[in-house]
Amino acid sequence: MVHHSATRHAPGANGAVPVVHHASYSKPVMPRGHRFPMTVFQRVHDILREEGVIARGQTNCFVPGRAPSVDELCRAHDEDYVRDVRASALDAKREREIGLPWSDALVERTLMEVSGTMLTVDLAMKVGLCVNTAGGTHHAHRDRGSGFCIVNDLAVSALRAIDSGAVSRVMIIDLDVHQGDGTAAILANEPGVFTFSAHAKSNFPARKQQSTRDVELPRGMTDDAYMAVVAAAMRESLEDFRPELVIYDAGVDVTSNDTLGHLDLTVEGLYRRERMVMDTVLGAGIPLAGVVGGGYSPDIDELASRHAVLHRVAREMFVDHGL
Repeated sequence: MVHHSATRHAPGANGAVPVVHHASYSKPVMPRGHRFPMTVFQRVHDILREEGVIARGQTNCFVPGRAPSVDELCRAHDEDYVRDVRASALDAKREREIGLPWSDALVERTLMEVSGTMLTVDLAMKVGLCVNTAGGTHHAHRDRGSGFCIVNDLAVSALRAIDSGAVSRVMIIDLDVHQGDGTAAILANEPGVFTFSAHAKSNFPARKQQSTRDVELPRGMTDDAYMAVVAAAMRESLEDFRPELVIYDAGVDVTSNDTLGHLDLTVEGLYRRERMVMDTVLGAGIPLAGVVGGGYSPDIDELASRHAVLHRVAREMFVDHGL
């Protein structure tokens, strides 16, 4: 089911975890002072190359080779909305709700980010683990965008995996500091998808949706308390639902230095979280597709390093679990 990639090597080549990246992830230019750190995704890729997570020659880096089809997008979104996004035909009100300055480059980025997560899922199902350098647009609803999210890559990719017949049960584990409200709303009537969201109770969005399981966390929660609560709830949900695939939204806006987070995790706490999630899921024999989720800081290098925790731990786990 792996769709066309611009690279020709096999996933898992040389024992390295596959990483998905597309240059358009950082292509749109944001106005000076804009809160969305668009340049960070290319910086994540560069850090992974510098550290060897992406191997020399990029033999474990995969590039989505096509945009998602209208049919793929319409499994999660209304057809009129999809066509308006693709044609840059949203009105000013809908653009304001998204919060990003519109451009053809933004449309390209939006579509290729969805395609990147689709490819991440394909490769994860093939070799057991794959991570994207972007993704996690969980505030996009069926007929509208919100909170810097235009199309919901998590919902599109989960439904595509089920529709293909490759799996019948998908769990989306969303540990971004903000609730995955769009994901929850889109997938509310999809029995094959379990939406798990552990998020700050006091944070955006003000009006929460109902996930299959919501874990609301108090402001200022630190590493040990976070790990105890989230790990227990996640493991219980995995045991109850028994998914055949996990899509993991690894938002780093849970850390104390994030400009839009209300929790107080340390960077070491991020490492603990990623090891717990991956070790638990992979240890149960379930493929995991990871996306970066949210993270906000004017210091792009610092933010990119936080996002890269996902990929660094994925490199460890790919070897430790013999994938």
